[in-house]
Amino acid sequence: MIEILKKEINEFLNSLIAYVVIGVFLTSIGLLMWVFPDTSVLDYGYASMEPLFSMGPYVFMFLVPAITMRSIAEEKKTGTIELLYTLPFTNLQIILGKYLAGFSLVVFSVLPTVVYYFSLSALGNPPDNLDTSGIVGSYIGLILLGGVFTSLGLLSSAVTENQIVSFVLASFLCFMFYAGFESLAAIDIWGDWAYYLEQFGILFHYNAMSRGLLDFGNLAYFLGVIAISLSLTHFTLAAKKW
Repeated sequence: MIEILKKEINEFLNSLIAYVVIGVFLTSIGLLMWVFPDTSVLDYGYASMEPLFSMGPYVFMFLVPAITMRSIAEEKKTGTIELLYTLPFTNLQIILGKYLAGFSLVVFSVLPTVVYYFSLSALGNPPDNLDTSGIVGSYIGLILLGGVFTSLGLLSSAVTENQIVSFVLASFLCFMFYAGFESLAAIDIWGDWAYYLEQFGILFHYNAMSRGLLDFGNLAYFLGVIAISLSLTHFTLAAKKW
């Protein structure tokens, strides 16, 4: 698994993918937080990192599939997946290596935004007047959300040899899991079941963590979706291998 992880990270670093993803994410979030008048914290009148945590997931919906779309699809298209099968790696090791490489890139794209916290803390009146517990919870939620999106992107890459199809499918799955269930729950046909339907979506648990509510249920949801997505990826590769 470590060898696969190193291989994937080297491929990211030797291509433009890593630099473009991190650059686009930081530029987009920077513009939303500091420049665009509708979302700029400078026009809010109070110190808040809400633009990062409310718009970040939508930026990730396109950037994370761009990271994962070639992970397995390209291997299958070029035939190098067969070479991996001849090496002493199990399917699970291959999947985990590729997953951790993509997830690491997502984490590295988020880390520089910590500078925004210290900037807002210094600009506040009085200084340090920030909801630190809520911000920490939001960061944990954003990183876990990136983990879920990475697992969904890897699953999408496993079911096709076409990178574009993988990208479109992953973006659709990311949207559905993030906001799709809440949109479905808003339809006035579910009655009392709407609340339970909403809990299937990421947004319900993400919002809870943004309030600093780091309970077992929310963490279990994110880890469960990741585990299920990686298990389906393993099943897909195993089925096509035989």
